[in-house]
Amino acid sequence: MTNRAGARSARLLGSGGLDCPAPSATGIARQAGVDRTFLYRHRDLLALVHAAELEPRRHDSASPSPVSMASLQADLANAQARNTRLAARVQQLEKRLSQAMDAQAWQESGLGAPADIDELQCRVTRLEQQNVELTAALEESQADLEAAPEATAT
Repeated sequence: MTNRAGARSARLLGSGGLDCPAPSATGIARQAGVDRTFLYRHRDLLALVHAAELEPRRHDSASPSPVSMASLQADLANAQARNTRLAARVQQLEKRLSQAMDAQAWQESGLGAPADIDELQCRVTRLEQQNVELTAALEESQADLEAAPEATAT
């Protein structure tokens, strides 16, 4: 490690003399006057960079509260979970809307089954039973009529 560059980088990281709102390898390297690959080649400096990223930011009058990398990651995870829940809900609502619109289109076109299909099926069943009873009564009456001339002849 170049002594002066390494010392500048370590001093920036150690003293908290960072002027960037979110410390990163690029921002720290820029302030120290070195290439960012310099930080990646020196593991001790890179560990300090990662530690600085996880620390809460200094509280100044311009920002309402300090923000840490952990809190941002938690917010991101919560936002992603909420996004997943909302996407599932949207799909559910789209499916329900599609079914409702499908039923309405079939009903308005006259192609769909009537709304009172159960009542009509019951009525068909009753009429079929009545038809069977009337057919049996008619056959019985015809048999009586055919038997009547024979009964009067004897």
